[in-house]
Amino acid sequence: MLALRLARGAHPVVLLRRLSVAAASGGTGFLLLCTMGYALGHPDAGRASVLRLLWCLPPLAATVQLAVAVARTDPGTRPHQGLSAVGLGPSRLMILAAVNTLVACTLGSMLALLFFLHLRGDLTGLPMDGGAAELLGAGQPLPLAAVWTLLALVPLTASVTSAVVLRPRRLRPGDERDPAQPEPPAPIPNGLPWGVALMAVGLSVELYAAGSSGGDGLPLPGRLVSTPAGVLAGWAVTALGLAFAGPGLTFLCGRLLQAWRPGAARLLAGRVLQEEAARIGRPLGVVCAVVSGGIAAFSLYGAPATAFGPLTALGGSLVVGCTVLALVTAAVEARQARAHTTAALLRLGAPVSLLRTAVALRTVALLAVFAPLTCAIALLAAAPMVS
Repeated sequence: MLALRLARGAHPVVLLRRLSVAAASGGTGFLLLCTMGYALGHPDAGRASVLRLLWCLPPLAATVQLAVAVARTDPGTRPHQGLSAVGLGPSRLMILAAVNTLVACTLGSMLALLFFLHLRGDLTGLPMDGGAAELLGAGQPLPLAAVWTLLALVPLTASVTSAVVLRPRRLRPGDERDPAQPEPPAPIPNGLPWGVALMAVGLSVELYAAGSSGGDGLPLPGRLVSTPAGVLAGWAVTALGLAFAGPGLTFLCGRLLQAWRPGAARLLAGRVLQEEAARIGRPLGVVCAVVSGGIAAFSLYGAPATAFGPLTALGGSLVVGCTVLALVTAAVEARQARAHTTAALLRLGAPVSLLRTAVALRTVALLAVFAPLTCAIALLAAAPMVS
């Protein structure tokens, strides 16, 4: 009940974020139900049904990432003074965030079920009744256990992941800091070497798989041509490496901005990037991985929009939309975290133009590092399949 009361009194922007989570959950749930419908209509195509289910994993992961990012920025689940006195300590707020995520994802899953039944022809009285009856296995009885299992997959995964990410962390002995002492500098993210190693391994696997593939390839979704499974696995490892390297690259961007006699704007921009490296670096790396996949698809197919099927287009839109929204949400969280610092600078007389210049410098620095890297990885990933 508390979660519903907070939802009713939430800011419109907060409600919009939760609705985006519900929409993403609905799209992913619809893809899962379509996979089940295809299996019902094609009982002999067991391998194809399993592959269709595996292709639902990227939209599922992107939806969970968005749900966690929205839960982190939810003002109703942020610790405030006095809440512990009424029984809303860090643990209760973590549970509240998980419940909010569960409610939003469940709403999307229910809408996905209604839309699935409508296109299948089980619900009548609306336009496009049974518009995809053949694709969704119309005429076959629905296994209720499978339906509820697939619909519960996104809400349970997102809520559990949100609870794990937002769980209160206990301070170890020695972590307490004297308020009189200056705040220590931001720690250097340690994922850059692992990310570079994963990218190198992934590209090597792609080159080897493309040169030694002699059997049938792994069918891609939609009407795309098949590709060797080793090439796809190598690209997945490369994308994972880019996500791991994101915080470290963001930290290096901040350090480069402060090199060679920095002024006030460059110094401020670099320090902010170093402080926010762990918060925005990983979502930025994930976005770059998705963009590199899109560039590779354009390089391979020329005009992929004509080759994609409707469900493939839906899955791709979910992955792109969720990752971009997760990055925007992480940027909003970073802005909220440094709100007190910005207010203090303004009280000390810092001009607004200085803050705007710092924002522009951060954006340019990130684009200068991540854009060429993304293009290079995309072209290297597509090279084995083009040749």
